[in-house]
Amino acid sequence: MTVSTIKARDISVSLDLTVGHIADMVVEGGGRQLRPLHRAPWVDAGETLPDDLPKGTVRLSGDFLCAPFSRSDVEEAPLHGWPANSAWDVVESAATEDGWRAVYRLRHKVMGASVDKTLTLRDGHPFLYQEHAFSGGHGAISVAHHPMTTMTGGGRLAFSPKRFAATPDDPLEPDPARGRFMLAYPGRSADLTHFPAAGGGTFDLTEYRMGDRREDFLTLVEADHGGPGWTALAREAEQDLVLVLKNPSELPITMLWFSNGGRDYAPWSGRHRGVLGIEDGRTAIGHAASIGDNWLTREGVATAFALGAGRSVSFRHVIGAMPLSGGGPPQEVTTKDGRLRLAAGSSSWEVPFDSDFLRIGRTAAA
Repeated sequence: MTVSTIKARDISVSLDLTVGHIADMVVEGGGRQLRPLHRAPWVDAGETLPDDLPKGTVRLSGDFLCAPFSRSDVEEAPLHGWPANSAWDVVESAATEDGWRAVYRLRHKVMGASVDKTLTLRDGHPFLYQEHAFSGGHGAISVAHHPMTTMTGGGRLAFSPKRFAATPDDPLEPDPARGRFMLAYPGRSADLTHFPAAGGGTFDLTEYRMGDRREDFLTLVEADHGGPGWTALAREAEQDLVLVLKNPSELPITMLWFSNGGRDYAPWSGRHRGVLGIEDGRTAIGHAASIGDNWLTREGVATAFALGAGRSVSFRHVIGAMPLSGGGPPQEVTTKDGRLRLAAGSSSWEVPFDSDFLRIGRTAAA
């Protein structure tokens, strides 16, 4: 594995250049080292893995860019596209006056476009700031971030306002000989605490319970609220808060992947437990579906970026972590004047944050 590591005060991030996955992220806080991101148990374990696995699954870690998300059924590429499965080169990596900035370029083109990844760390900020840019190309591309966190004792979730949550027509693991699921497919609810369950009744999406062995996937559609989109996870055993933020005009949906021992075949083998994917995107499931008429576009939700000669499109994303002892996730997250404010009930707290980074209030390119 070839790794590029960048550091600022109280934070470091390592990128696996062979596939563009974040191999590690460490935040210093409260006298502890917080590691908010997941790394699959088979990575670097020296195991013999199935021959047909995409490189991105072999080296499944942290966060990565999907372009397209899911099936590559327009241009030939592995699952989640070349950005998640092939090599990146370091274009520049250097200290700044308040941290570190690195730029990486994908060796492959995507729909004829070059793809750059910019990672920025700021001294004393418990956040990784990311930007991806597509230059040139043709047609259109769906995109998503794929951050994954893991927990040993479950956790509680909170979100920025959503219009509704929905599952696709079919579960990820419909064959009971290979895996299991707990949500209804298809299903839909505007109340995230009462989502239809496979066996009848409802399921609370704001709770991650370790006893629920399952593989579930659903999409949350952002409401029109004028602020950043965010997902907060209070990890119980880890006593910390994982926070993922986006600009809803750029990435209008958040897909949740509950992976808790719900796959019995290799390399998952029932051991991929306590994992939650928080996947902010501009996509449907599969490239072809994303650039055509689909259930999200019929709801007025954009599912791809247009590419073209002389054209550049970009989107931004933030992942952070901070100590949290005994409390639940925030119910409100706001940014202003270089600070991020989190509020839950009568209590609130603030941390340093680049409040201009997400470009809230600016319209994204089509």
